[in-house]
Amino acid sequence: MDLSIVIVNWNTQDLLRDCLRSVRAGLGNLKAEVLVVDNASTDGSCDMVISEFREIKLMKSKSNLGFAGGNNLALRLARGRYVLLLNTDTLVHGSVLQDAVTWLDENPLCGVMGPKVLNTDGTVQPSCSAFPSLGFLAMQTLGLTRFRRFDAYRMTGWDRSSERQVDVISGAAMFVRSAAMAQVGLLDEAFFFYGEETDWCRRFASAGWQIVFTPIPAITHFGNGSASKLNHKRDVLMTEGTTRLHLKHGGPLAGVMCYLILTSHNISRAAFWSLSRLLNRPGAAARARHFCKVSVNFHKAWPGGATRKAKHS
Repeated sequence: MDLSIVIVNWNTQDLLRDCLRSVRAGLGNLKAEVLVVDNASTDGSCDMVISEFREIKLMKSKSNLGFAGGNNLALRLARGRYVLLLNTDTLVHGSVLQDAVTWLDENPLCGVMGPKVLNTDGTVQPSCSAFPSLGFLAMQTLGLTRFRRFDAYRMTGWDRSSERQVDVISGAAMFVRSAAMAQVGLLDEAFFFYGEETDWCRRFASAGWQIVFTPIPAITHFGNGSASKLNHKRDVLMTEGTTRLHLKHGGPLAGVMCYLILTSHNISRAAFWSLSRLLNRPGAAARARHFCKVSVNFHKAWPGGATRKAKHS
């Protein structure tokens, strides 16, 4: 089998339907399977898949396992030479699936590949990045990454029209070589919401596999499908995942430094938007409320606290 497409869903029925329709139309002559893992949705997603996509293998989890845990359920059963991790808030266009398989066949040293990903307005999305080092996090806190020349983390100065080896491919649309996955292992389920694909890419690179972005067009990623339901918890979970990354790959001191930098980032944003609110800046009130909630709940962002809360959300 050429390709196993793995999609994890949590209460995004309509997005999932559109995604699956686009996948069905884009498979062409590929020998492929589609595996959907439902993370205990309550919006009728499972019934929709059963009634409208009978060819798809549906796995129902009794609890929300997060991104890593949900994907791993399907990855243990995937039979394709390659696996595509795909978000529900995506649309597959043209022959991207077929072209990606051909590219991977021609590049046997690549363990993880990312195609061109578009925003809803057709602009290119920064779907690959550098590792979120302490230096990059500090620059973000200082506001320097708003300038392209300083944003080497998201690589915003690069238009994604050329092929390049990178540190991280976004899990929204990530092709993985099954032979490489057999060597490296599955996603680390200690990561619940953020950081799991970064950790995985780091492990592939450490094992000698290339991580490559190639401008094969295209997949549209709407963004914030399931994440939009988390509100301020999203930033708390992102902080936990980033801190866990540094604890795992840099040790205790790096983890503490990461946590302190991100604490400063969120407190500074809460102060900035609170001041902007007093000056009647449009949208400031909502942003101030958001970052104040993040700051108040930041004690949960140390690895373990946010995850336990989110699994019961």
